[in-house]
Amino acid sequence: MQDVAVIEDAAAALVSLDPIRARMLAELAEPHTATSLAARLGLARQKVNYHVRSLEQHGLVELVEERRKGNMTERVVRASAAAYVISPAALAAVAPDPARSPDGLSARWLLALAARLVRETGSLINGAARADKPLATFGLDAELRFAKPADRAAFLGELTDAVAELVSRYHAETGRPHRIVVAVHPTITEDADPPVEEEP
Repeated sequence: MQDVAVIEDAAAALVSLDPIRARMLAELAEPHTATSLAARLGLARQKVNYHVRSLEQHGLVELVEERRKGNMTERVVRASAAAYVISPAALAAVAPDPARSPDGLSARWLLALAARLVRETGSLINGAARADKPLATFGLDAELRFAKPADRAAFLGELTDAVAELVSRYHAETGRPHRIVVAVHPTITEDADPPVEEEP
């Protein structure tokens, strides 16, 4: 079982978004037979079998083992991953494109960057899995508070300068290209006011 699977196929995305099948995937973090899964979900075994077959056809569920039980064979299955991410590649025709409106202060542009990050990283993960090779990536996550809007503006200026200096220092004409994405956005908390688009 993978930690995270990236769904790039539109049909697989559609299958995974069905509420019953999504519940099944959550339950199938642990192996189950159709009978035991039906009992947990309160559904008929035949209905569970139908949905499990659909999930299996799209690679979202995998066979763990087959057991002989009397004159029949009982199949034990589990989810192929502990978690799933649907790549924007599944909706390629309408996926956001950062090149359409490259405004670094727009939340929608940031979302387009994030979508591209998910699409490209997902493609790399799936390609590395098919090739059975490791994938070198790096992520950095931090949270900070600004006392006033001017501090935020100053921070963004210094961050931009620091990244630009590092890129200039390490960029070479040869070698494999790498993408850097830096995002700054309000953190969502239960007690926070709804975020709004701020003026620069």
